[in-house]
Amino acid sequence: MGADGELKLGWLGTGRMGYELALRLLNAGHDLKVWNRTRAKAEPLASVGATIVDQPSELADCDIVFTIVSSSEVFVDVMTGDHGLLTVDGTSPQLIVDSSTISAEASDTVRVEADKNGCQVLAAPVSGSPKVVKSGRLGVVVSGPQSGYELAKPYLDVFGKSVTYVGDGDRARLVKICHNLILGVVSQMLAETSTLAEKAGIDRADYLEFINGSVMGSTFSHYKTPGLVNLDFSPTFTGHLLRKDFELGLEAARELDVPLPVSADVHQRIVDMIGNGLGDEDFSHLLTMAARGAGLELTSEDRDDVTDGLTPALDDLSARRPDGE
Repeated sequence: MGADGELKLGWLGTGRMGYELALRLLNAGHDLKVWNRTRAKAEPLASVGATIVDQPSELADCDIVFTIVSSSEVFVDVMTGDHGLLTVDGTSPQLIVDSSTISAEASDTVRVEADKNGCQVLAAPVSGSPKVVKSGRLGVVVSGPQSGYELAKPYLDVFGKSVTYVGDGDRARLVKICHNLILGVVSQMLAETSTLAEKAGIDRADYLEFINGSVMGSTFSHYKTPGLVNLDFSPTFTGHLLRKDFELGLEAARELDVPLPVSADVHQRIVDMIGNGLGDEDFSHLLTMAARGAGLELTSEDRDDVTDGLTPALDDLSARRPDGE
C-alpha cells in the first residue's frame, strides 16, 4: 500500500483488451505499474502515468495485480516461470485478478502457487471488444474469495458497465465460456441469415438494420453490423481465439454430461473457417464461409452511414489517450 493509503496496482498484459482496461484505471487517477511481453506495446501508457517494468516479478510488491493474457500456457509462464510474478521469495501481491480466458488446469496450477504465497486469485473474465471498453459498456463476471472480490470491486467498477459476482472457485471462467458459445452461435446465425437475405436480393445493411431494430437485435449484433456490411474483418477477436473457447466449452460439457449439439456444429464451422486461412482475422469471417457455401460472391456495400451503436466512442475514462493516439 502506498504512503497515501492507496493500494498499489500492477497490470500484466497489454494486448488489445488489456491496453484499454489499463488505460481506464490510469484515467481514473490510479497509479499503475505495467508489464507486457513486448514492451513497446505497453510504453505508450507511460505518457498517461504508467510505470513500465521489464519483468512480471517487478510487480510482486503491488497489492493487486490485474492480468489478461492470450492463453493458458502464457498465464502459467508469467506467474510461475522465469521471473514470474509468484517467484519472488517473501514478496507477492495480496490479490491477482485474472481476466484471461484459460483452462481450469492452468487456473488450478496458479492458484496452488498463489496459496503458498498467501495470495488470493480472482477469475474476472470480461465481455466485449476494445471498442466496447472505450464506450464504457464492458461487463465483468467474477468468482473467487469474497474478501478478494470486495477488495477488487472498486477497480473492477472502473472497467465498464457491470460487475457480477457468481461465487467461489473458477465459476466465472465457465460463465465466460458459455458467453462465448452464445457469441459464436449468434455470429453463425447472423452469417447464415445475412447470406440468405442477400441471395434474395436484399442488402446486408437493410437486413441488419431491421434485425437491430427488432426484439432480436442486441448490442452485439449492432456493433458487428458495420464490419458485416462493409466487409471489415480487422480482428477484434480472432477465429483462433473463438475456436479455443469453443473447445474449452465442449470439454466442460463432456465432463458435466451436457449435450451441446448446436455449439458442436458451430465449432466445426469455425474449424473450417480456420482451415480456409481466415483464422487470424475477425471471427465474423463466418459470413465469408456462409457466402461461399451459397455460391455468393461478397462485396463491400461501402455504407458509411451504418453505425455500431457504441457512440459516443469514448467515455470519460477512455477520453485521455496516450501521446500519438
